[in-house]
Amino acid sequence: MRVALVTGSSRGLGAEIARRLAGDGFAVAVNDFSGGEAGRAVARAIRDGGGVADVFTADVTDADAAAGLVAAVERGLGPIDVLVLNATGPQPAVPLAAVAWDDHLAQLEFFVKSPVLLARAVLPGMRGRGHGRIVHVDSEVADIPPPGMSAYVTAKGGQIALARAWARELAPDGITVNCVAPGFIPVERHDDGAGEERGAYLATVPAGRLGTPADVAHAVAFFASEDAAFITGQRVVVDGGRGLFR
Repeated sequence: MRVALVTGSSRGLGAEIARRLAGDGFAVAVNDFSGGEAGRAVARAIRDGGGVADVFTADVTDADAAAGLVAAVERGLGPIDVLVLNATGPQPAVPLAAVAWDDHLAQLEFFVKSPVLLARAVLPGMRGRGHGRIVHVDSEVADIPPPGMSAYVTAKGGQIALARAWARELAPDGITVNCVAPGFIPVERHDDGAGEERGAYLATVPAGRLGTPADVAHAVAFFASEDAAFITGQRVVVDGGRGLFR
């Protein structure tokens, strides 16, 4: 059975990606930062549906923890065939005049450092087997930067460049590297004014509806599949066509 590690998969987009890959026949390593009930619930739901999954707690921005995570997954489920880089942290809105270098570092930890640490851990096995799939989850903000999010946007731009560089270098090893960029995807209900943002989004989306976590998971699943064996260095924006208006 093929094995997929999905970082940051205890909730939201990551949880949906984990469930989709399990449905496609992968044994899924659910990664949870805190070791709380959320990650266990995702793995349990997959097993209750007849799939294979276990939860692995690790801070993927820490070098030792990232290496330990990969080793634990390989001991528990087997060699990692698919690495989905989805983990994220807080994304506070900070006006440009107030953005400090530490704010940039906080975003780079998740979107550049974490992928580097995990790739270093999975590459020996993937190269040895001559096969692997790495999928980055980036964001539409790289194309449509919102005010107050310069540190987040910059880190996402770095993640995209990282993925393209990896794709070029790893193609001879049979390893593909691609990106999926979600647009505005509400993952839960909020009573904090988000309705106005959703309305504005719908006004500029040809698809005429909000995106769902499943829309993103479909794209990730394609890049993880054998159907995408001849596709690398690419980026799919899952935004219902919103980017057509930028």
